[in-house]
Amino acid sequence: MSGNIVHLHKDTNLEPDPAVTTLTVVPDPPAAPAAPLWLRSGRAVRTALTHETTRTTARTVARHSLYVVGGARIVGRRAWDSRTTARYERYMRTAEAAGNFEAAAEWEERGQRFRDARHRRRMDLLHSPLDAAKGAAVSAGMGVGGLVLLGIAMAIATKDATEVVTPLMAVIKFINLLITIVQVVWGPALTIGPFLALLALWTVGAHQQAAPQWALPAAVRSGEGEPITPSIVVKALRDLGVPALRRAIQEMGDAGASMLSPIVLAGCGVEVDVTLPSGVSTIEVQNRRRKLAENLSRHEHEVFITIPTAARTVRLWIADSGALDEPIGPSPLATDDTMTADYAKGRAPWGQDLRGDAANLSLYQRHLLITGLSNQGKTVALRSLALWLSLDKSVQFLMGDLKGVGDWAMFDGLALTLIQGPTDEHVIQVTEMVEGAVDEMNRRIQAPPGTTFPPLIVLVDEAQVAFMCPAKDEDKRPYGGAKANSRYFMAVRKIHNQGRAVNVLMWQGTQDPTNENLPKLVREGAHTRASLALGTESQARMALGDKAVDGGAAPNLLRPGLDRGTLVVASDGITIPAGQSSITVRTHYIDDTTAEAITDRAKALRDGITTVHAIERDDDERDPLADIAHVIGDAPRLRTQDVLKRLSVLNPDAYGTWSPVDLTRVLDGTGAEPYKSDGRMVVGRDHIARALVDRDSEGSASDAG
Repeated sequence: MSGNIVHLHKDTNLEPDPAVTTLTVVPDPPAAPAAPLWLRSGRAVRTALTHETTRTTARTVARHSLYVVGGARIVGRRAWDSRTTARYERYMRTAEAAGNFEAAAEWEERGQRFRDARHRRRMDLLHSPLDAAKGAAVSAGMGVGGLVLLGIAMAIATKDATEVVTPLMAVIKFINLLITIVQVVWGPALTIGPFLALLALWTVGAHQQAAPQWALPAAVRSGEGEPITPSIVVKALRDLGVPALRRAIQEMGDAGASMLSPIVLAGCGVEVDVTLPSGVSTIEVQNRRRKLAENLSRHEHEVFITIPTAARTVRLWIADSGALDEPIGPSPLATDDTMTADYAKGRAPWGQDLRGDAANLSLYQRHLLITGLSNQGKTVALRSLALWLSLDKSVQFLMGDLKGVGDWAMFDGLALTLIQGPTDEHVIQVTEMVEGAVDEMNRRIQAPPGTTFPPLIVLVDEAQVAFMCPAKDEDKRPYGGAKANSRYFMAVRKIHNQGRAVNVLMWQGTQDPTNENLPKLVREGAHTRASLALGTESQARMALGDKAVDGGAAPNLLRPGLDRGTLVVASDGITIPAGQSSITVRTHYIDDTTAEAITDRAKALRDGITTVHAIERDDDERDPLADIAHVIGDAPRLRTQDVLKRLSVLNPDAYGTWSPVDLTRVLDGTGAEPYKSDGRMVVGRDHIARALVDRDSEGSASDAG
């Protein structure tokens, strides 16, 4: 029963002994028929043909065979160029296409000189056989005569007449030896000669990689890390898919090399200007950035296309393979504990440009807008600017963080106001803070001409939360939105319109810009506009403006997540190469711990500041003396002007219109009157504290009486 399945069971149909067992033999299922021999052979052949070893061998054979063909084509073209005026005609057409008619005339003259010289050589060839025969006859006669004279001299010297023919016979024997050598060598030379010629052609073809891409080795096909040369750039442009560009390159005598400026090193890559031929627009090249990058054996993010001032010219910056994925060094703010800032004359060390040069940004009297997708480094980029500016002790900050996760917590004790949170109530507080800055701006504008004011930075991070806020005040005026009655929108617009003149500046950071969360008038009011990675070109235009995008700025082509911290900047406050409208900056990363260390240094430069975390709105029960003590904080004394500013921030409605006269009126008779210190009117902390104690004591005695 081998090969069968055996079932052992009790047969209940048998009587009388139910214990008797039976064996049931179940035959095996029929085996599948074997595949025909021709089918198995076909599969084996197909496997052999598609095996990687077979394909590699076929590519190798094809490659080396095509090297010979390509080498023959190259050698033939070189020979044709050397014997004809084809080279001069190509150069002449190239010069004409570039509009350089002087060079075209020069190449035409050179070609004419070549034709004249060739004509003379051909005419000389017509007379050369007769001249050669005459010369040979004369030379032979002179040679034989010379040999005979030499033999006569030898015969006289040896007194042997047979020596007369000795030199002549020696020459005859030497000629016979040469003929014998040629007869021996000629046969092998005829056999080996073709192989040597093929080897020479193969060498030329292999050196020029004269084979199709599919036949080249994998390392050559990928071109990973391949250095950028003029021929590579021209070939990449030729294969870009622009018919007019391809035809122009093919017609150029120098194969398109005249389009290129010298290729120069530029940081972690190279830079080259390409002058496009007539009929080719710069936008046609810009729109094919990915294909151009792939033709250059680079990723899309490793090639940047900008438009310089020269007409019909694009500027290509091509990174070394993988260089942009390497981090840049730490910020000078983290490495130099002695660094200070100068709002008016200094520049913030923000990062590096693509050339590897330091990218420093001037913040003097410039409103700022930074935007980008979420989690791309917007807050860190914005915060690093504020960290540098905090090292100028004259700078004051009003800050609203509408994310509220502690990204700006280190400015507590440094900023006059710091509001943190994402709710509508926080938006209301931030709106009233910005409106207080508007009141301060108006007070400065009304000051006597020539009055100088310290810079006041009004910073709102996650500003899209404010623009999208649906809350309304008691007069039904919305806090968010972009209408004429929107409180936040109108406050920002007022600062954009007039704040720069009196050093009241608006800084905003926002996510994913749209017309709803970043109104057009607000984004166009910023002098410095920067964008991290974005999703679409329309968002890039919102973030940077049409001029920057038309000039090559493309934050929408940055890689979300991979290019975190890399932003495109459009501003006159940063050095931008001539003719460009924007620059790409890789910002330094400053973590929270380092940021806290920097703010500690900034706090040490100032008198103690008590940061306000909420804007008071209860005007009827204000206690001016207590509020003055609150805004002085831990400072031993504070200038009266600074006291007024902080009171205005604390409650714009109650103190926004106060002048030094109002402050003196409140403190008069309390024992805490302003006094001079180092030539300036100040209010003393201890005097205010004593006045509060005395007032409370008097109030208690009055109540007891």
